[in-house]
Amino acid sequence: MGIFERFLSVWVALAIAVGVSLGLVAPGLFEFVAGLEWARVNLVVALLIWLMIYPMMLKVEPKCLKDVGRKPKGLALTLVVNWLIKPFTMAALGLFFFNVVFAGLLPVEDAQQYIA
Repeated sequence: MGIFERFLSVWVALAIAVGVSLGLVAPGLFEFVAGLEWARVNLVVALLIWLMIYPMMLKVEPKCLKDVGRKPKGLALTLVVNWLIKPFTMAALGLFFFNVVFAGLLPVEDAQQYIA
């Protein structure tokens, strides 16, 4: 493991600290960035998510895709986990945290919107 991977938690904590600090120092900048939307999607967030996913997409070898059907167990497991298990698990966690753990901290309407 390289130094970046080894200290990933530190880098994430530093990025959060820098983001919060910048938000306190330059709130107008963040309001401007929040206003960059198209079809209710923030363009900066969309770009950053794309930059996060793109390197993983480059590691997929197109010639290997034709062999996916030969061993369908991996594909079936991925589909079951991503479409049947994760959505319901995340919904259950959302319900638990917003209706139980943070119940007194948020108005009920806001909690329901966050869950949605």
